[in-house]
Amino acid sequence: MTTNKKTTQRQGFKTSEFVVYPAHGVGQIMAIEEQEIAGAKLELFVISFVKDKMTLRVPTAKIVSVGMRKLAEPAMVKRALDTLKGRARIKRTMWSRRAQEYEAKINSGDIVAISEVVRDLFRSDTQPEQSYSERQLYEAALDRLSREISAVQHITETEAVKEIEAALAKGPRRGPAKAGEETPEVEEEAA
Repeated sequence: MTTNKKTTQRQGFKTSEFVVYPAHGVGQIMAIEEQEIAGAKLELFVISFVKDKMTLRVPTAKIVSVGMRKLAEPAMVKRALDTLKGRARIKRTMWSRRAQEYEAKINSGDIVAISEVVRDLFRSDTQPEQSYSERQLYEAALDRLSREISAVQHITETEAVKEIEAALAKGPRRGPAKAGEETPEVEEEAA
């Protein structure tokens, strides 16, 4: 294999670089190693997800098909934060279908789609309590979003969560509902 082909396969990813792996969020490339599997030599990225105490080995040739990408540009992070300030869009479909859509957005690795999930599932102190499954999806989306923002902006995850919460607080009708104001419609889960 020529060096040129290896570089092409690596898509410009380098050791110690932070990347986004859609199914797991932000990880760091610890090494690029070669292994022999079933008689074939395979070049692998060794990606560490410290918070999850997990290491993933991804063939360099597969990174495009799995959707691995570099961290979002600061302009994309700004777009994601601006998305949080928008009005929650809650479809009038069964919760199970909405939950699948939210899960798909979280696992897409798309920072704006993840911020839409955070926005749609966010509940302020004055709003009704979330169901367990809503809370789980919200926390998963918040975790993915805060990890990427912290990696892009070189801040702690706690600082990133504060930035996300500040953006959410700027959204419409996040405070107590005033007379004459509508609250976002949330469909109850069918028993």
